Amino acid sequence: MLANTDFRRYWASMVLTSFGSQIGTLALPLCAVLLLHATPAQMGILTACQAIPFAFLALPAGVLLDRSRKLPILLASKSAQGISLASIPVAWWFDLLGMPWLYAVAAVQGSCNVIGGGAEQIYLTLLVGRDRMVDAQSRFATTDSISRLLAPGLAGILIQWLTAPVAIVVNAATFFISVWNVARVKMRETVPPRSNRHPLHDVRAGFAFIWRQPLLRALAWVAGAWHILFYGYSALLVLFATRELGMSAGTLGMAQMLGGIGVFVSSLLLRPLNRHYGAGITMIIGTASMALGFVLMPLIPRDLFGDARCSAAAYAALVFCFDLGAMLFFVPYQALRQKVTPDEMLGRMISTMRFLTVAVAPLGALVAGYAGDHLGVRPALYCIAVGGVLLAAGAVSSRPIRSVRP
Repeated sequence: MLANTDFRRYWASMVLTSFGSQIGTLALPLCAVLLLHATPAQMGILTACQAIPFAFLALPAGVLLDRSRKLPILLASKSAQGISLASIPVAWWFDLLGMPWLYAVAAVQGSCNVIGGGAEQIYLTLLVGRDRMVDAQSRFATTDSISRLLAPGLAGILIQWLTAPVAIVVNAATFFISVWNVARVKMRETVPPRSNRHPLHDVRAGFAFIWRQPLLRALAWVAGAWHILFYGYSALLVLFATRELGMSAGTLGMAQMLGGIGVFVSSLLLRPLNRHYGAGITMIIGTASMALGFVLMPLIPRDLFGDARCSAAAYAALVFCFDLGAMLFFVPYQALRQKVTPDEMLGRMISTMRFLTVAVAPLGALVAGYAGDHLGVRPALYCIAVGGVLLAAGAVSSRPIRSVRP
């Protein structure tokens, strides 16, 4: 796989955008919290704006991807992401930046993730083949762990010294460089045959294909429940760290770096766990690890053992636990989806699954924001913790997932 020049070039581009996105993942919410003094409800809306496009675009995107070459779509999506991110420091410079501007940028990022993210998954499948997807994804997880290890610390330093909009400039630049590099991939896709069917026929076919596959049905409800919890958790996490635990941008960035170690450890565990227990049990282990993070996070006091540094260390340990579990869940999840789906259905399957699993995510963010406003950030996180435990129990009880064998 590494001998393939196209794979190496594609891999390098994805690593670069992963590095930039890790910076943006911290910089965008800190822009809202530190510069615009966002409330929990506003943070819920900001997080929801990233997922709302899945409800409107996921199904049409599937039809588009099955009828078009993937590389041009991928390049256009990454270009749009870079341009929208670059608009934030420009708006800040001219004193135009407000929460509505951030909502619009988040919506553009979400729209590009719907269309470009689907193209990215299919293009990787075409590049390496189905049988090597877990191996390819584990390699991506290894390098992604390096990004998770380095990028948050760099983001924290940039935000603390030069403000969050400057950190977002770095994120935007990674997208532009990635576009230039991916455009140099020499593998040429075959143009999908022209279809005379109505797009709604293809949409129905996507739903029917998933409904006939017990494994895909089980994956859909587990991933859907996880997205509701994760988006609610994401809406409140930066508020919890900065206002409940009193962490600065630099400290938060350093704490988030431990998530990179979690991703790295998961990359070492993925292949042996998958080989010995199967992808289903690996997913269940990941779900349990994430549930542990959900449960323990709101229990951290402001000054653990009388020292704020101990609270920051506990926060970092739970970020490690959560990121480890997330990778153990999603790498087998994506590989299983691709493995049971023929080439001609990949676009519709991915987009329909994204519709079923991510379109519900804004509900989690909006409810978490509302609960944070009316109950407080910590009680809202307790509610998410209960959901995490129920999700882990549901995954364990799911026979189609539990029965997947090596």
